Amino acid sequence: MTPRTPEVRVPRLVGLMAVDARESARARGLSLNAPDRPDFHLTVVDHVVRQYPQPGVEVPRDSVVHVWFDFADGDGGGGVREPRGPVPPGGGLRRELEEPGGPRAVLLSSP
Repeated sequence: MTPRTPEVRVPRLVGLMAVDARESARARGLSLNAPDRPDFHLTVVDHVVRQYPQPGVEVPRDSVVHVWFDFADGDGGGGVREPRGPVPPGGGLRRELEEPGGPRAVLLSSP
């Protein structure tokens, strides 16, 4: 725990699970608020994707740090996770081909 000073630095919470973010903030004397999660106190394994104020900023002890678990419109994100075009070109082996030169007749001879 940090010494009792009037100001503390905001920790980096982005990438942490909700339970770890709460613990990290509490250890510094800060509170968390999640505007996109009314049930934030029950959230455990969701990961923080944004925070305000930014990490490293000095704020008064007992301040509130806002965290979000979903990207807002236009903030990016994972994008489409299914394969989309361009589709690989056709071709390739579709059937077994004959040996070059075609079938040969084998002659057996006896001495």
